[in-house]
This record gives sequence, structure tokens and C-alpha cells, in this order.
Amino acid sequence: MPTSVAVEPGLEPEPELAPELHGFRRDLLVAAGSLWRDFPWRATRDPWLVLVSEVMLQQTQASRVVEPYLRVAARFGSPAACAAAGPAEVVREWEGLGYNRRAVHLHRAAVAIVERHGGEVPGHLDSLLALPGVGPYTARAVLALAFGAPVGIVDTNVARVLARAVAGRPLRPRETQELADRLVPADDVWRFTQALFDLGAGPCAARAPSCGSCPVARDCRWAAGGHRCPDPAAAARRRQSEFKGSDREGRGRLVRALRRSPVHVSGLAAAAGWPGDSERALRVAAALVHEGIAGWAEDALVLV
Repeated sequence: MPTSVAVEPGLEPEPELAPELHGFRRDLLVAAGSLWRDFPWRATRDPWLVLVSEVMLQQTQASRVVEPYLRVAARFGSPAACAAAGPAEVVREWEGLGYNRRAVHLHRAAVAIVERHGGEVPGHLDSLLALPGVGPYTARAVLALAFGAPVGIVDTNVARVLARAVAGRPLRPRETQELADRLVPADDVWRFTQALFDLGAGPCAARAPSCGSCPVARDCRWAAGGHRCPDPAAAARRRQSEFKGSDREGRGRLVRALRRSPVHVSGLAAAAGWPGDSERALRVAAALVHEGIAGWAEDALVLV
């Protein structure tokens, strides 16, 4: 279990909050129980398992992460176990998540943790950021949720809540992060952070928010204005690229096939779902090799 954490200068939240921010924080903490979503990764503060869950949750709905997380946590319950298994085994257990390069990054992070940190996930921002596949969001998530560091974690849902309820106007990314850092109560980081996630995933959803049942509606600046102004979070919405027919779809099919067995070069196009486009299949296979997900064994593509 984590024992200490080194918080980088500039990450400490400001000690003074405006009265309306106090009200929002207070009401959100009171409502934490009613907003609660039960996920298995919330049952632990182990830094490794927090890191595993955060890597899995990148660009993926939480409900889709549950089963793969349980598999990976059971089989690779420590950085040493993950590092020893090899990347191919991690990719196999990753089934159902997509973005399989994250599995390779997780394995590489495990190797780095074993080699550089004696098998213990570091509690320092720079050390976390130096791990493969760990960016600012994931590093902050590990610091806050595993080590209890008073730092804000901003995902799409949190950014929406802060723009609507707290600021009442669109926020630039830096403003959003600074506001999130100010709001975190140093003595209740974990509960506040989870409640903020749950608010954004529930009552303050992107479309058709349930303002009438929102537990912090009285603190919401957008609601206070009668929703007469445009949604402050609308500008931050991004249209996702089409998945059907994309290279990502073919990649996913090919990796699923590789989990079962090697795929001969002559069968790549069929495995990717493009039986008449071997050139496209070879291009996707080359990308998998470049990313360290797969490799060539004579004339067959295999997980590495």
C-alpha cells in the first residue's frame, strides 16, 4: 500500500476558496453516496491496480472495462507479475477493450517500474510521467486516487461539470485544470474525486442533463441563469470519427484473430475483414508490428 507521495511544486491546491466554491464542494461531498457507481477498481488504493484501471479507462466507457480489469488484476496483480508475463499475454487479457497498444504500454510500464523503482509504483509526478503510456492525466489520477495527493483530475465529464456548474462559461484547458486543483479538499481527495466523476457521468451528462435531480443544482451557475445562455460545455464536445469501416475496426479484428493463433500473411486480409484488400491489411499489420503489439515469425504475424 502507498505510504508517501511527493507532490510537485505548483500542484498544491490554493488554500482559499470563494464562498460559491465552498458550497459546490460541500454539496458534492454530501451527495457522494447517492451518486456512487460501483466499479471493482474503486475497492483498492493499490497504486499498481489504480494505474491498471486508469490505463484501461483511457478512451473507454467504464462499463466495458469491468471484465478485462478483473482478468488483468487477477493475473497481473503486481508490476513484477505483469513484467514477467510478456506483452503478448497482456494483449490477450486485454480482449474487449480495443486500443491494444495500451496493453503494450502497460507491460512496458511494469518493466520500467521493476527495473527503476524496485517493483513499486512511484509516487512522484516526474517518475510517473516517465513511464511508458502514462500522460499527465493518468499520472495525476495515480497521485490522487492511490496516494491521496490533493490534485485535480480532469476528464471530459469533469471538464463539463466545471464549465457548467462552477464557472458558468466555457473554460480553456489550463483554466479547467487550475479550477480542479483549487477545488480538491486535501483531507478528502478520493471521495471528492469519485463524486465529481459520478456527477459528470450521471446528472450532468453531456446531452439531456438531469438538472432537476442534480444534488448541486443550487450551486450551478448555468442553472442559476435559467439555462438561458448556451451550454458552457458545448464547445468542448468533439465528434468521434466513424468506427465502422475504419482501420481501427480492421485492427481490432486482426488482433482478435492473433489472440487465437498466428495469422499467415495470406490470411491477413480475411482476418481484418477486408478479403479484397490485402494492401490495406498489410499496412495495418505493419502498424501493429511498429507499435510492438505483433511481430513476424517467418510468414505469419504473431503477438509478441
